[in-house]
Amino acid sequence: MQKVLFISDFHLGAPNDDLSKEREKKICHFLDQNIHQTDILFLVGDIFDFWFEYKTVVPKGYYRFFGKLIEWSDLGKEIHFFTGNHDMWMKDFFEKEFNLNIHYEPKEFIINNTKILVGHGDGLGPKDYKYKTLKFFFKAPFFQYLFQWIHPDIGVKLASYLSRRSRKTTGNKDDQYFGNENEWLYVFCKEYLEKNPNIQYFIFGHRHLPIYQKIEHSESYYINLGDWISFNTFAQLSENQLNLLQYQTTKENQDFSYN
Repeated sequence: MQKVLFISDFHLGAPNDDLSKEREKKICHFLDQNIHQTDILFLVGDIFDFWFEYKTVVPKGYYRFFGKLIEWSDLGKEIHFFTGNHDMWMKDFFEKEFNLNIHYEPKEFIINNTKILVGHGDGLGPKDYKYKTLKFFFKAPFFQYLFQWIHPDIGVKLASYLSRRSRKTTGNKDDQYFGNENEWLYVFCKEYLEKNPNIQYFIFGHRHLPIYQKIEHSESYYINLGDWISFNTFAQLSENQLNLLQYQTTKENQDFSYN
């Protein structure tokens, strides 16, 4: 039986260098504590507040986190990285340097005889047509080709500004659960189950709110991993049981699974 960790939404780089580095240290401490008893690590998107790979340049910083990825990789740990809406512009840097598996879309896995669907979660479910249109253009090769001709000093600053502006527009909506039928990812899970009834767990990020919700008329669950800005939450699969936990530095992790 493999022990698996799922974690997302670090948003390294936001809102400023000082706060980002404090968050990065906390994340690295968490990875240190779990490296020897974990077989597979899933990084489920928005690990960076902005990421773009030029041909010869990547955003500077994040060296502590990169060091931990190298440690995990050198120990032969299996690592999966799902791109999010803030770090969708990945190419081959992480695959070459850290031997990670990069995924650009949700993907099904069977682990410990348990069928799981994993993805960042952006653009799934009904509505949110404005973002889905923007995502279409952002992912277009032509748009990425144009952006790479902007000097990195300008491009990174511009993207960081747009990221902060997007967060201000969202406001405190991430703190609220709007009910099953108004939660787009829950609706996505429910509709996906109609054609794929064997999925036991749907695991997403993006929402920034820890959620462990049974899907009605099924034995399946929708899990949202929360974030490491406000909640420090992650999911852990041991044998065939998945729990949503809050990382505590001074006491036992708090279980969100049945809240």
